[in-house]
Amino acid sequence: MSDFPGWHGTTIIGVRKGGRVVVAGDGQVSVGQTVMKGTARKVRRLSPGGHDVVCGFAGSTADAFTLLERLEQKLEATPGQLQRACVELAKDWRTDKYLQKLEAMLIVTDGTDLLVVTGAGDVLEPEHDIAAIGSGGNYALAAGRALMDGDLSAEEVARRAMAIAADICVYTNGSLTLEAIEA
Repeated sequence: MSDFPGWHGTTIIGVRKGGRVVVAGDGQVSVGQTVMKGTARKVRRLSPGGHDVVCGFAGSTADAFTLLERLEQKLEATPGQLQRACVELAKDWRTDKYLQKLEAMLIVTDGTDLLVVTGAGDVLEPEHDIAAIGSGGNYALAAGRALMDGDLSAEEVARRAMAIAADICVYTNGSLTLEAIEA
């Protein structure tokens, strides 16, 4: 349907600082100008093969869950090798006709690597130890980068950056899910 306004409303941020990585996401899901849900949980902890990985997703929820399942399979096949698993996922996502239609992005971390994975085949390690995706991602990224030079912890940077994004972006709210992982 060309009249369908589309799903919007996700901001996810990943911050690496002081030997710790935090991924935080808001809870808003909107359709057009209507907030459909304010407490969605878009940040998850996976433990394939006993290795903890934290993931945050933006985009279609069903598509993101499909990608998370695939990422878990890749991590089970390459235990402890997050970057390799993400590259394998991105290759599949880019070349598989079914996966090509998926509309989502991921921020993933194992405490050492912090990566953004996209359907364009990108596996990006962000500069300045901070990554953000989604509708309010650029607001959170700018705020987070400004906060990184201070004495704030990774969690405090993520929380403050998300609060700033929620104040600016109508598709972002202050209902946070936050997961931390040590390096």
